[in-house]
Amino acid sequence: MKAFLIRKYDKKGKLLLTEVATPEVKDNEVLVEVHASGVNLLDSKIKSGEFKSILPYKFPLILGHDAAGIITQVGKHVKQFKVGDQVYARPADFHIGTFAEYIAINENDVALKPKNISMEEAASVPLVALTAWQALVELGNLKKGQKVFIQAGSGGVGTIAIQLAKHLGATVATTASEKSFDMLRDLGADVLIDYKKQDFENVLKDYDLVLNSQDTGTLRKSLNVLKPGGKLISISGPPTADFAKSIGAPWYVKMIVSLISSGVRRKAEKLGVQYSFLFMKADGKQLHEITKLIESGAIKPVVDKGFGFEKANDALEYVESGRAKGKVVVNIK
Repeated sequence: MKAFLIRKYDKKGKLLLTEVATPEVKDNEVLVEVHASGVNLLDSKIKSGEFKSILPYKFPLILGHDAAGIITQVGKHVKQFKVGDQVYARPADFHIGTFAEYIAINENDVALKPKNISMEEAASVPLVALTAWQALVELGNLKKGQKVFIQAGSGGVGTIAIQLAKHLGATVATTASEKSFDMLRDLGADVLIDYKKQDFENVLKDYDLVLNSQDTGTLRKSLNVLKPGGKLISISGPPTADFAKSIGAPWYVKMIVSLISSGVRRKAEKLGVQYSFLFMKADGKQLHEITKLIESGAIKPVVDKGFGFEKANDALEYVESGRAKGKVVVNIK
């Protein structure tokens, strides 16, 4: 099969299109013929070596964390799926590789594709929707009537998180450029802040939850908009010792991340708020819940642009540019 891979960590290096063996299917896996793959900043960060201390991948490595396609083979212990099922997934860490014509995925990481959207739209969903779900539902425990600040509302995570927060009954504030305001209002945002002209710290007060996806300076300011007992969940770092422990990282990694996050954690403690770092995980059951929300119309995927398979490098560069509104997808079939 054809696949895009990297042979070493390299910030400026390109993905290499090459022929590799089609994956062998283990007993608890399904083989998915990939029709489309979402492109994420995580792919770029892994390529550059940014996460090598917590995700030490072996090379050559096929990148890609989102897939939508059709099952062509099932392992002998697979119970939930059959050949011909249309599915989507965020494969687990160390089992990624959706920039390819086929990928073998553990059945527990897979869900049936929502019937009311295309393969391209489905491929845009898993990583960002699971991130939003794990931040707002699992960690944030967001409730009806609460207030949540979702940074970078027009990004991949933002567009889904706004819709999920509205579905949960929250008041939603977000930052974006003014040209994205109409789209974000349509998605359900209540308070729109033009990051080029306004400082959100002067606009927002007594929020229950912040979903941080920006730099450390923005994170520190975000702590100030929370009410006592509020929560800040960051998907852009800094990681914490609790996170390092959860992934079984060596002791020295726990020490390093504890030092890196100590300033933020101290400030949070002083303000009487909680800080946690989220590195989303694959979860087919949660994705099944997201399927129901998409089929009910509560969540609509937002795809900025689709690229042909051979243009995977252009797609990754477009994601790195930060200009995408919603998600970027590579169409393989």
